[in-house]
Amino acid sequence: MEVLKECTAYLSNYEVLNILQSMKSNKKQKSEQQLATITYQTIKYLENTPSSKQSPEKIHNFLKAVEPFKLTKCEKLTLLNLCPKTALEIQLIIEDSEERLVEEEVDSLLQIIADQEEDQEDQPN
Repeated sequence: MEVLKECTAYLSNYEVLNILQSMKSNKKQKSEQQLATITYQTIKYLENTPSSKQSPEKIHNFLKAVEPFKLTKCEKLTLLNLCPKTALEIQLIIEDSEERLVEEEVDSLLQIIADQEEDQEDQPN
């Protein structure tokens, strides 16, 4: 496989889900059967992830809440997409987390993620 156009921005799972759902609902767009299958399977997968309950406001609030941790864009995106629940998962996502974060910061980060998920469950889709 060859990269034709290098990525200029990263997309969250929420953004991908919205794009695919709008493509699916756009009746004017004629797509090949293979693309339709991939789109369908991707939507079905993403609907069972935390992204299905996210919104632009929730994402904005999450990003503001994690600012003090000085995370990279990719680390923030991965936290947003995966919503880790344990310190081990945080260690796997955040590079050199043992040096960059103390235990209290990891706990605080996990609490921010848990609070975000609770907010998502309280609101209807």
